[in-house]
Amino acid sequence: MEEKVVRCGVIGYGAAFNMGRLHCDYIGRTEGLKLAAVCDLDPKRTQAAKADFPGIQTYNQVSQMLEEGDIDLAVVVTPHNTHRDLSIQCLKAGKHVVVEKPMCLTVEEATAMIQTAEQVGRMLSVFQNRRRDGDFLAIKEVIDKGLIGEVFHIEAGGGSYRHPGYWWRSDKKISGGAFYDWGAHVVDWILNLIPAKIANVTGFFHKLVWHDVTNEDHVEAVIRFENGAVADVQLSHIARAPRARWRILGTKGAILDQGGDSFTVNTEIDGMPVEMKVKYKQSNWELYYQNIARHLLEGEPLEVTPESARRVIAVMETAEKSAKSGKSESVPCE
Repeated sequence: MEEKVVRCGVIGYGAAFNMGRLHCDYIGRTEGLKLAAVCDLDPKRTQAAKADFPGIQTYNQVSQMLEEGDIDLAVVVTPHNTHRDLSIQCLKAGKHVVVEKPMCLTVEEATAMIQTAEQVGRMLSVFQNRRRDGDFLAIKEVIDKGLIGEVFHIEAGGGSYRHPGYWWRSDKKISGGAFYDWGAHVVDWILNLIPAKIANVTGFFHKLVWHDVTNEDHVEAVIRFENGAVADVQLSHIARAPRARWRILGTKGAILDQGGDSFTVNTEIDGMPVEMKVKYKQSNWELYYQNIARHLLEGEPLEVTPESARRVIAVMETAEKSAKSGKSESVPCE
């Protein structure tokens, strides 16, 4: 009896960060998945894909791959502003879809993608791979074990003082803005640490220095949850002074992560204050695709649901809305 396998086609094999190749590698190493095709508008990139993965089919038009390629799952690895249309095109062609983060640019786009997947009865998931980062996994374990009590305040993000570069990730119409790169990871982490609905978001956006690109220079979102917890996320290209990667306050203790390979936990045991260093766990992004395979072949619950990814988009979009209105704004789809 022939073993079941999910045949995969990757859309986008750009050289930047080699994310297309990364997805191809993960698919090739995942039991139950098979890399069958790669599509890219640039023939040079499909030639590179063919050299990297002999035996695959290559295409330079998505429509052709969907019509002629023998695939069950399409993986969208393209600029952010193309995610909605390509995902919906693939879903309507009867393919399951994995789309790179961020899911898309707006909640309206995310909802259209989710509704299409429901209508055609196909899976839709977002590659929020950094849920499997070792530092985040270690932080979540400390919180889940109750070592710092109930979390009521989180500060996270990052920044430096440097030009963001001249490419599509610096073009707001294509990228969505400065929040939509690392911010998509940081917001996703926070939403997985605080198990409560979002009450509102207050945003602060600054455009002060890098006027030759259209992304913001500095973005911030203060997320208020219905349980009273607050999270402050900052991403900056005009921060000459660093701040901690993570500062998490709980009712019994705190976590402070300055980077490196560990973070500090301050807590109390039997009435005595205790400070300890906790090592990061091992990162393993491949587990994402293992879940995809088991979900499609065995019915295992999907770890990254499209609804959870839509919440990330909702926070980033609402932060900009708030920055423009000057007041806290409620979040759609909560």
